[in-house]
Amino acid sequence: MINDSNFIDTLRWTPEAKTKLKNIPFFVRTQAKARVEQLARQAGQDIVTAELVEQARLEFGQ
Repeated sequence: MINDSNFIDTLRWTPEAKTKLKNIPFFVRTQAKARVEQLARQAGQDIVTAELVEQARLEFGQ
């Protein structure tokens, strides 16, 4: 079994981040969630924050 942090695929979401994600229209939510997680990984974070959700939301023009 490979135990390398690069392979950790599950990110934890703060309650605030989950709430913000629910405010994104359902038809772009899946893409937004993927983008948020991509932003978190690029920033080296394993916890998704409301700020990251907001950043992705602005990218999607909401």
